[in-house]
Amino acid sequence: MLTATLQPTLDKERIQSLDILRGFAVLGILVMNIGSFSMISQAYMNPTSFGDLTGLNKWVFIFTDLFFNLKFMGLFSLMFGAGIILMTDKAVAKTGRSSGLHYRRTFWLLIIGLIHAYLIWYGDILVPYALCGFIVFLFRKKKARSLLTLGLIILAIGSLLYILNGISIPYMPQEAVNEIRTSWEPSPEMVEKEMEAYRGSYAEQTAIRAKSALNMETQVFLFFFLWRVSGMMLIGMAMYKWGILTGGRSRQFYRKGFLYTFFPGLLIAGFGLFKNFEKNWEFTYSMFLGSQFNYWGSLLMIFSYICLVMMFFKSAGMLPLKSRLAAVGRMALTNYLLHSIICVFIFYGIGLGLFGQVSRTMQLLIVLLIWTLQLIYSKPWLNHFFFGPFEWLWRSLTYRKRQPFRRVVS
Repeated sequence: MLTATLQPTLDKERIQSLDILRGFAVLGILVMNIGSFSMISQAYMNPTSFGDLTGLNKWVFIFTDLFFNLKFMGLFSLMFGAGIILMTDKAVAKTGRSSGLHYRRTFWLLIIGLIHAYLIWYGDILVPYALCGFIVFLFRKKKARSLLTLGLIILAIGSLLYILNGISIPYMPQEAVNEIRTSWEPSPEMVEKEMEAYRGSYAEQTAIRAKSALNMETQVFLFFFLWRVSGMMLIGMAMYKWGILTGGRSRQFYRKGFLYTFFPGLLIAGFGLFKNFEKNWEFTYSMFLGSQFNYWGSLLMIFSYICLVMMFFKSAGMLPLKSRLAAVGRMALTNYLLHSIICVFIFYGIGLGLFGQVSRTMQLLIVLLIWTLQLIYSKPWLNHFFFGPFEWLWRSLTYRKRQPFRRVVS
């Protein structure tokens, strides 16, 4: 009987390609998230609902929508799925079982996510990851091809829900249509209320944040995250089993993979974006059918990004950048939560109170500054500590034992 004691992954056991991919994903996800920190919630999906959309700001929106929207959230989801296989394989090899460890780990991620969502930022993604992680774990033993097929089926269900809802709009009661419309096109009163709340006191922010977080974890989860996140996690499991995420395929495989998926994916997403502008982002089109081009085009672009990062990983040069990006990935939870802490300070009333006052162009500059800071501090931090502070907390709770934190420097 296997009786080895479980413990977090040691430095020498880490897979650098996964750390680099995770670092790439956590940095990229901020490009989209900063819009939710700095502008009203509807602006994330409907750029005409708030803020200037002319000149350079328009081009910044087009750039971020084409290259970041759904791509990095999807990549992050995919990495989470791969992490489930990595962790459970290690646990089974040492103890012969993995369920208890996985469910403890996922439960504590759920708790961290709930604290994040209700006390800091409503747009938290950790809660959907935890909820979907409880489910997809059941399929971990499936073969890679079956995981890929199941993932695509689940993604298709989510896409079908959007299309059917769009088709059914003309047959809905007017009250229901008006309610859906306000989630896409807020009234001036709704805009003013959200602006005042996030520029106000912490108590005022908490009231509106709790309402938005609950909506994210119920309606949005059932309508979108359940299908999108679960599907991507299953595909991530398949890619890990195939060795795609660990750099186990040839350079030619990654080169062809990038060329065959990046440009078709960009073309599909770009066509969808063009049509949305052509329809003036009218909610009966853009909220439903108009969103599906990027929904599917992003899958191809995500794979192309993986191939690009793997080519970078397998290259001989840029070792300092690889090392720093891997350090960002090893501290992915801490760096993700720090995005929220930094942005809440910049945009909310408990800090600088710049909510609703920062253009899309300036938002992108703030992102570049945060990227620079995280690339600078993550590696020195890990030179002195085994984990990021939130990783240490999560692992201590998961393994039910206080983990070593500070490295002993001789």
